[in-house]
Amino acid sequence: MLTRHRDTASSVLHRPVTVAEAVDLLADGSASVLAGGSWVMRGEIRGDGFADAYVLVSGLPELLELRRTDDALVIGAAVTHAQLARFLAGDPHLAGLSAAARTSANPAIRRVATVGGNLATIDFAAADLVPALLALSARVTLVDAAGERHLALADYLASRPDAAPGALLTQVTVPVTPGLTVHERLTMRVAGDYPVAIVDAHVRLDADGLVDEATIAVGSVEPVARLWPSLSSRLVGAPLDAGVAEATARELAGELRGRDGVEAQGWYRLQVLPTLVGRAFYTLQQETGQR
Repeated sequence: MLTRHRDTASSVLHRPVTVAEAVDLLADGSASVLAGGSWVMRGEIRGDGFADAYVLVSGLPELLELRRTDDALVIGAAVTHAQLARFLAGDPHLAGLSAAARTSANPAIRRVATVGGNLATIDFAAADLVPALLALSARVTLVDAAGERHLALADYLASRPDAAPGALLTQVTVPVTPGLTVHERLTMRVAGDYPVAIVDAHVRLDADGLVDEATIAVGSVEPVARLWPSLSSRLVGAPLDAGVAEATARELAGELRGRDGVEAQGWYRLQVLPTLVGRAFYTLQQETGQR
């Protein structure tokens, strides 16, 4: 799944009919997972080429599951951004995740790019769904030869570079809890479909309108999306205030290390990030009627 790619497109394509068969095909690390193909098919442009073999998982029923209960949202890893956006349309508890799925990339990519691909691709720092799911305390389910295991998304992201071959990400579980969510992204013409910075937040207010809990995540600024716990904790106990949120983010921005890319330098990502935080909290203020 994380193998080095070669330069030809004459790859073997395996079509498993069960998760167990897919895991068996992936076990020795010689094959890579293929679902929507939006990242793989542009491999030659990035200089990655193609793997010797692919395991097509987009038709596995377990990976196509999409259901919502009062307590949780379960998303199969092969669910596309477009499918997720349609499913979440109008859901007040998951507005941030809905926006992330609805506004990522472009319509053609959203129709094929999968949730699992967004999470599993190590070299894609600008994935919209990753910070959105981080802010919602999502967990992932992995299946390998040893069985099924569950990880917090943040732990999964950190484990990807050293992961042993053979594990297949099958689904994402999002707890549905009270509160407001928001997804903000900043794009530039030179960056095309990819945002230079992303901010997601999940905020719960107490009876007095003060922030009782906050979870803030940042994407595209560093090589891997991350939670921003120091910012989150600083905003607890105070009213929703976009100006305060922006000023606090500017004060704490030195905790992050901006990544350089062809579309934006690291210093620029850090410079615009506090403004994006302020924009996110202004949106939350508008939703609550606070000014």
